[in-house]
Amino acid sequence: MAAATTENLPQLKSAVDGLTEMSENEKSGFINLVSRYLSGEAQHIEWSKIQTPTDETVVPYEKMAPVSQDVSETKNLLDKLVVLKLNGGLGTTMGCTGPKSVIEVRDGLTFLDLIVIQIEIVEKYTNSNVDIHTFNQSKYPRVVADEFVPWPSKGKTDKDGWYPPGHGDVFPSLMNSGKLDAFLSQGKEYVFVANSDNLGAIVDLTILKHLIQNKNEYCMEVTPKTLADVKGGTLISYEGKVQLLEIAQVPDEHVNEFKSIEKFKIFNTNNLWVNLKAIKKLVEADALKMEIIPNPKEVDGVKVLQLETAAGAAIRFFDNAIGVNVPRSRFLPVKATSDLLLVQSDLYTLVDGFVTRNSARTNPSNPSIELGPEFKKVSNFLSRFKSIPSIVELDSLKVSGDVSFGSSVVLKGKATVTAKSGVKLEVPDGTVVENKDINGPEDL
Repeated sequence: MAAATTENLPQLKSAVDGLTEMSENEKSGFINLVSRYLSGEAQHIEWSKIQTPTDETVVPYEKMAPVSQDVSETKNLLDKLVVLKLNGGLGTTMGCTGPKSVIEVRDGLTFLDLIVIQIEIVEKYTNSNVDIHTFNQSKYPRVVADEFVPWPSKGKTDKDGWYPPGHGDVFPSLMNSGKLDAFLSQGKEYVFVANSDNLGAIVDLTILKHLIQNKNEYCMEVTPKTLADVKGGTLISYEGKVQLLEIAQVPDEHVNEFKSIEKFKIFNTNNLWVNLKAIKKLVEADALKMEIIPNPKEVDGVKVLQLETAAGAAIRFFDNAIGVNVPRSRFLPVKATSDLLLVQSDLYTLVDGFVTRNSARTNPSNPSIELGPEFKKVSNFLSRFKSIPSIVELDSLKVSGDVSFGSSVVLKGKATVTAKSGVKLEVPDGTVVENKDINGPEDL
């Protein structure tokens, strides 16, 4: 197919005008995004200009002044804060049909349950009134790639004809929903944005106090990279401003350097703190022109294109933006069933909605867990464990094939459990597996 050009825009715009399912704000936002994409605008990164941020730009968390124990200071700070949890994508990777936030994490509680419990605890101890609001992000039409027209205008009117344009859309959606103006009228100053599946993303008033005192319009929480995070975006200093650098922006000859944990030592957790007045000013000026992420897909045999943006990329448009280098405990995402195994195990405890790491584990890193495709869907994962094994002393676990675990199993050191093709392998109740490769019942 020939590449689409700006000549395709009038036809697309005409088709979008006829889509009654979209609001006027959504129509203009979508056309704006497509126009930018077709014009080929992209920020070119000159590798030689990249600088490592200083401690003034990416502030070490331990250098921030702690909040006093005074309840009135706590209440004063909380009264200025809005907490925004991104409900996240569908949990399709884990075999779920709804948003990932309704997956049960521990003790029958979902991500959303834990978020609400945390808020109720804050309310109880600070005598604050907490309101819960919801709003939807924008709904944009998928574009049929070979004709460059909106799929819904070709008759694809069900949900597959539409898509949410990435979490960069949170800023205009907050504005378009009317919530932003409502929060400003209540005296709110900052919003803390985090993914609902990041169990470590709890309100931290030390960060909020620092931002208010230093008039920082935007703050991204980063944390030290491990070898598991080498593809994550990092913060750089570029032409005098702090900026997010994603792997997609890196020239091929520098990809290995980008992945190195020696030069680029931190990565984006997607925990973001943003000044509400600054959001309003930038959205009204149409100044948030984040890098466009083209996401081509094939749905029902039709090649379609989605254009998306990321909230972290907005950092370069805000004044006095900073990063804060936080402890790894503030980044505990559940992206796959291997993560679910970690948070459901004795490696963590659940108190007042907060997931806390077990102090009995001496290794600061979490175990590496690799589960085979038989464990990929949540329903299959749960059916293969009578109870979640003890993993406090586990370094790594690799499971392949048709394996299931009995109750009260203990895993220590490096453990590998492999069922041969066509064979079911059950690890019996109470088994202790320590530094062992298990390839059949005879190894147990």
